Amino acid sequence: MSTGKQYLTDTGNDLSSDEAQKMLVIEEKLVVTSESVETGRVLVSKKVFEEEAVFNGTIKSEEITVERKEINQYVQTAPPAVRQEGDVTIVSVVKEVLVVEKRLMLVEELHITKRDLHHQKTFTEKLRKEEVTVSRSGSGMDI
Repeated sequence: MSTGKQYLTDTGNDLSSDEAQKMLVIEEKLVVTSESVETGRVLVSKKVFEEEAVFNGTIKSEEITVERKEINQYVQTAPPAVRQEGDVTIVSVVKEVLVVEKRLMLVEELHITKRDLHHQKTFTEKLRKEEVTVSRSGSGMDI
């Protein structure tokens, strides 16, 4: 059954009403957005505390004593300038003495003794500590 109406498609061909195609004229689209809304506030505070820390430690030190020993003896050859006898270091001091012939006289020795000393000592140092409090304003509750 033909009414004599003809429709034009996008290809330019004529179609009868039986062959008519639907054309989209209006189309709706959904656009979703978001916005920030303040629902409350958070308060953050920090406190710094100092406390003294006490600890014991060991301090190592050395004590040296120097003892002069007069020798005043003539020697044929010079002794070693420095020698070690146990934990004592000996430094020989010589001088030339004019006689009919030249001889060495051992004038003195320095006997140096070293001892390790250990003392207990208490140290005090301030240490800082931070404490943070977070609370919601208006709610009265700490987080």
